[in-house]
Amino acid sequence: MKPGDLRAMTIDQLDDEVLKLKKEQFNLRFQRATGQLENTSRVRQVRRDIARIKTIAAQKRPARPRAAAGKPAGAARPEAK
Repeated sequence: MKPGDLRAMTIDQLDDEVLKLKKEQFNLRFQRATGQLENTSRVRQVRRDIARIKTIAAQKRPARPRAAAGKPAGAARPEAK
């Protein structure tokens, strides 16, 4: 898929597309294991399409505030005396 086409899609459509590609990836994995896979390059193409869609979906989602790096949420330092 082309990135321009993906950017025109909504987040829900992107999530549906990822689900469809994951199912295809599952089927391709079984075909490879049983020796029935004819187009071996499709495995790589599907894997990269999933990554491409996830990247674009993450860019479209609103940014979530991050907790302080390396510290669990709610773990405040005690005050020094």
